[in-house]
Amino acid sequence: MKVLEKEVDTVEEQGVLLSYVNWTKEFEEIRDFCRNIGGTLAVYTRDKEMVQTPIRDILYVEAVGDLVFCYTSDDVYEVKSRLYQLQEQLEKFRIVRGSKSVLINIYHIVSVRPALNGRLYAKMENGEEILITRSYAKGMMEEINEGI
Repeated sequence: MKVLEKEVDTVEEQGVLLSYVNWTKEFEEIRDFCRNIGGTLAVYTRDKEMVQTPIRDILYVEAVGDLVFCYTSDDVYEVKSRLYQLQEQLEKFRIVRGSKSVLINIYHIVSVRPALNGRLYAKMENGEEILITRSYAKGMMEEINEGI
């Protein structure tokens, strides 16, 4: 695939041009990535202050009881949404279900190793290991392999 770069004079001229013979899943992923690169998520700090965090910085999201937390490499935030709502919102960013209570950003997985009974452990960039349950393991591996 050919990559061309061109410097432009104004912000309005900035953009990405995709040239293709046939529209493929790869081109769709590139388009979606470019459209969503600046996406943010409203989260709450420990001081209950609402801030916007870049979605690309999210390592994983975890539901604990009635609360939902968003983990980045620097901090932990509370999210005022249900996990299934976040799953729908974040799946285009390749943040996918790893278990009943966890969503994982596949771009921040360092390694994956098998666990007992068809489960997996995903090691994240911050050193945490997250258990991927058997029912989500196959789908997770497919997502990871597509991302390579």
